[in-house]
Amino acid sequence: MSHHLDSPIARQDIRLDITDLYVFRGEVGTVFAINLCHSIAGPVPVPGYHPEGMYEFKIDTDGDAVEDTTFRLKFDERDGAGRQRLTLFRIDGADATDPAAPGISLLEGATEEVLSTPAGLRLWAGKAGDPFWIEPDVLHAVGHAFEDGTVIDLAGWNAKQARNLFADHTVYSIVLEVPDDLLLPAASPRRKIGVWAVATLATDAGGWRSINRVGLPMIHPLFTQFNEDLGNRLNAGKPSEDFSIYGTAIIAAVAKVAAAYGTADDAQAYANVVAHRFLPNILPYEVGTQAAFGFAEWNGRSLTDNAPDVMFTIAANTPVSLGIGKESVTRKPSKTFPYMPSLG
Repeated sequence: MSHHLDSPIARQDIRLDITDLYVFRGEVGTVFAINLCHSIAGPVPVPGYHPEGMYEFKIDTDGDAVEDTTFRLKFDERDGAGRQRLTLFRIDGADATDPAAPGISLLEGATEEVLSTPAGLRLWAGKAGDPFWIEPDVLHAVGHAFEDGTVIDLAGWNAKQARNLFADHTVYSIVLEVPDDLLLPAASPRRKIGVWAVATLATDAGGWRSINRVGLPMIHPLFTQFNEDLGNRLNAGKPSEDFSIYGTAIIAAVAKVAAAYGTADDAQAYANVVAHRFLPNILPYEVGTQAAFGFAEWNGRSLTDNAPDVMFTIAANTPVSLGIGKESVTRKPSKTFPYMPSLG
């Protein structure tokens, strides 16, 4: 899994459990998309979006791992037909880091409707097929290897029998497409941005608690499958603090696996490079280009990029394959807005 059920806090209410973040070139601009409330968790008493939560796309435009623009969504309770009213806000500058900042309201509407502004910004939130894929035996073997400091034990596993754990499963999506002229005034001259997404929940004391934070895919499957306290802490932190807080632990985990494989002359040095690539936990993207999440470069993430093979292989410093790819997804993404797999 990418971030499905990734920590005890996130599992308490899967309406706030972000499974994946995608950033890619759309029809008119940059697409920011997240999925949540996934059917792999089983029946949900009240599915959809949490009316006491908020969902944010965080955008860093100057490379300091601090957001300069936040797009925030809030939802009302479900009505009798299962629809939810929603509002999209934009917050810029120093206020972008403040969960209490009011921001500017850009759009209002309801779930399952394509919403747009005269300037070309588009938004859709609704139920969709899960475009992600994972092989459960490989997933668990990878988690054990990075917890125990060993090679990935796939003895007895047959790649010809690989299966997609998420085939036929559903998610609730949020898809936001922002035209370049609305996004780029705040972006750096090189058009490079860093993106992450956060789901937060209102507290009884009047503040906000971070429940889930997603940047790069597969960070949790690598390092927190069997370390749930680390999973909670990663979800609660800030990207700018990631390396100082978590760098040592990730270096140690990667170094042990690389040493077990014997694929690096200096496993510690290799692990240091990997940790600096993984942290801060932000998805980089150059506005206006095609997304490609690959071995050589990370430039956003499309709905069909093979993130597990890439991240597992880099972390282990040896080829790791799930034995399946995008062909295992039962509902296919679309090339037109809102891009997520239709349930029709």
